[in-house]
Amino acid sequence: MELPAVNLKAIILVHWLLTVWGCMNYMFPASYAWGNFSVLAMGIWAIVQRDSLDAIMMFLTGLLLTILTDIIHVSVFYPPNNNLTDAKRFSIGMAIFSLLLKPVSCYLVYRMYRERGGEYTFNIDLESSSDSHFARNGVTRAGRDRSTYESIDQQDAPPQWPDSSKTAQPPY
Repeated sequence: MELPAVNLKAIILVHWLLTVWGCMNYMFPASYAWGNFSVLAMGIWAIVQRDSLDAIMMFLTGLLLTILTDIIHVSVFYPPNNNLTDAKRFSIGMAIFSLLLKPVSCYLVYRMYRERGGEYTFNIDLESSSDSHFARNGVTRAGRDRSTYESIDQQDAPPQWPDSSKTAQPPY
C-alpha cells in the first residue's frame, strides 16, 4: 500500500503547533521547548534547501533524538494527579500526542531523504570491510555503500599549456 506524499511543511506545522500547545503551562523545563523548536528550525532548513541531504538528515536525526528527550521530559515532569487542571491536562496531552506522532513523521522524512537521493546502508560484512582494524575488533560500520565508487581524481586531463614543439598557426 503506497502512502500519500506528505509535504515537509505540513509535518513541521503540525509539530510546531503541538509543541506550542505542549509548552502552554510551563510544566516542562525550557529544554523541552529549545529541543523541539531547534529541530523544527532544522526542518525549515530542509525546506529552504530542497537538494540538501545534510539538511534532511539533520532534521531526521533531530526528530529521532527528540523522541528520546520527550519521553524523558514527560516521564520526569508529569504532575501528580491532584495537581492536574484542565489546561495542564491539555498541555500534557498535546506533548504526548506529538511524541506519538514523531515515529510516523520520522518514517515520512526518511522517505523524503530517499527521494532526494540519500541512501543509508548498514554493512555487516566484516571480511570485506576496507578498515580491517575495526573489522578485527568486531566493530561494524554504517554509512553509504561505496562499493561502486569510481575515483575522478586521475582523469586524463588536457595539458594546461600548449605543446611547445608545435608551431602556432598564423592569424587570419
